[in-house]
This record gives sequence, C-alpha cells and structure tokens, in this order.
Amino acid sequence: MNPSFRSGTVEGFFGRQWSWQARCDHASFLAAQGFTTYLYAPKNDAHLRKQWFAPYPDNTFNELKLLAQHAANLGIEFGVGLSPFELYLDFSAEKRELLLHKIGQLNQLQAPLLAVLFDDMLGELPGLAATQLQIFDCIKTHSNAQKFMLCPTYYSFDPLLVKHFGKQPEQYLEQLGQALPADVDIFWTGPKVISHCYPRDHLLEVAAKLQRKPLLWDNYPVNDAKRLTAFVHLQAFEKRGQNKNEIFTLTPIQELCSGLLANPMNQAYLSQIPMASLAALLQQHTNRNSLLLPVGTKAQVLAQLAQDCDRFQLQGLEQFDAAEKSRLLSLYQQWLPDPMAQEVCDWLRELYAFDPACLT
Repeated sequence: MNPSFRSGTVEGFFGRQWSWQARCDHASFLAAQGFTTYLYAPKNDAHLRKQWFAPYPDNTFNELKLLAQHAANLGIEFGVGLSPFELYLDFSAEKRELLLHKIGQLNQLQAPLLAVLFDDMLGELPGLAATQLQIFDCIKTHSNAQKFMLCPTYYSFDPLLVKHFGKQPEQYLEQLGQALPADVDIFWTGPKVISHCYPRDHLLEVAAKLQRKPLLWDNYPVNDAKRLTAFVHLQAFEKRGQNKNEIFTLTPIQELCSGLLANPMNQAYLSQIPMASLAALLQQHTNRNSLLLPVGTKAQVLAQLAQDCDRFQLQGLEQFDAAEKSRLLSLYQQWLPDPMAQEVCDWLRELYAFDPACLT
C-alpha cells in the first residue's frame, strides 16, 4: 500500500457497540492487512458526543488506553473522534473550560490522531463555520495529537443532510477550507451519505471547495441505517453497488483523496470480510476474493458465509421466514463460540436493533 494514502477504519456508526476485545482484534486485523489507521468514534460513546463534557469513568478510560497502546504496538495510527454535540450553539467561557478538561483527559491516551466531528447536528445557523473553527482551534491548541481531522456538518452534497439538519449556510465548505491549516484532513462521504462510487469530477469539485484533497469517510460496509440493519454486508468493495453505472474503484480515489477510512458494521468480526477485500484492492492483488481469510476464524464458517453472502446482503432478514431463520441459526450455532458465527446468530435473533438517533 501507499503509506502516504491513509487507509483503515473509522468506527463511526450508531447502534450496538463493539466489545473492547473486538476492538483490539480489529486493530490486529488492520495491521495484518496492511492498513494504517484506526479512528475510534462510535456515535453511542456518549463521552465523545452527547455527554462530551463528562469525564470518562476510570474503567472505560482504562479500556480506551489499552486499545490505544495495543494499536501503537502494532504500528497502527490510532485516534479518537471528539464530537462536541452542538457546542457551537453556546461556546461560552464555561463550555470552553469543559472542553479543555475533556482534551486534558484525551491527552492521556497519547494518541497520534484527533478528529473533531460536527456531523449529524443542526447546521442551519448564521456563522456556523466561524464558530466551528473557533472550537477546532481551541481543541488543536490544547491537544497533544500530531495529526488532526475535521468532519463538517455538511459532509456530502446529499439533500438528505438538508432534510434533517437544515439548509447549508452559503460558502460554508469554502470558509472551512480557507481557514483550516493545510495539513488538517477534512472528511467527505461522496455524492451521497452512502456512496457507491466516487466520480473524478465530483472529487475535483470537492477538493476545490475544501482547498485540499478530501479524506473519504466511506460508508461501506456500515449497516446502522434503518433500511440497512436487516442486512449483513459481506460483498467485496468493488461489488457493493447494484447499479452497474455506479462501480466502486480506487481510481481516481488514490489520486484525488488523502485517504479512505471505511465505516464498518455493528458486527465487528464480519466487517473483516469486506475490509479484507479493500486491503486487496489497495495492494493491487489480482485475486480479489471477497472472503479473504481474516485473522482467527474457522474455515468452515467462512465457507458457509461465502455461500450465504449474497442472500445476507441482498435479501436480508425480512425475506427469511421463521423456518429459514431457525435453519440458519442451527447451522451457525454449531460453530459457536466462533465470533463470526456468534454475530450471525445475534443478527438472526434481531439483536442489532435500529438506533433512531441515526437519521441518515
């Protein structure tokens, strides 16, 4: 892989969170596959988002520190995504002090990356860019991170963002791009919130607005949206779209973007399957099997998943009657406690409930 092209995972979904063991295993997987980056930013970590001002409890923070150290030992660039929810509505002196306390705690991680995320919040406000830039500058000034990222409130041209978060202020993206230092990456999800392809003309337009190459927040194989929780996405990255006119390819992404971080599924271990196909693309393997062996799972499970891949991704739970669910449960239960088999069983039992906080 090209080391200057950032690649890996942004754990940025709503809904059921991964276990700490699954996160450590995912970092090991990323290192084994040649990825560079792991950004920890689950939407349901309240201490990074809705309750950002509250210090982490000691036990949770110790787990986060262990994850950061594990990633560092593997050579994976680790970071967290701080999402101070709608702080720009009231960036008072009191709130600024709370923000500084949060940064002080995050500094204990000694993590090389810090992302400031303003996504999925109210946006139709005067002076939105200016206030967000003040918050970002405060964070950057007091953080010991070596590299910074920002996700704007409007991270796509998708009208879905306007529907849920209000009209985008004029020149919002241009103001961010002009004011942010050139070495700060800006996230972008493409033409849509969930994009199947990234056309050259689109990426050139975005780069012109942001005055830098965008960093792709690729919403595949994520399945937290209401219309997606009934599906498990196992297909390879290049097979993800059903429209033949929307074909995922790393050209021109590697030329016109600073990197690609994939947002995975609520199923941590099953996410390794499509992520392995992305590693193959980045390494330009000629044998691009969507079921390249991830670390530490049974060959029988992968063989069965290869058979069920299309059905899980295209039909989903709503197309399985009670008898079919029972058959599949019996099939995958024989391989427990294999983590992939466990995730399939939990999915069949509908234990990955939709989180209504996920608006997009």
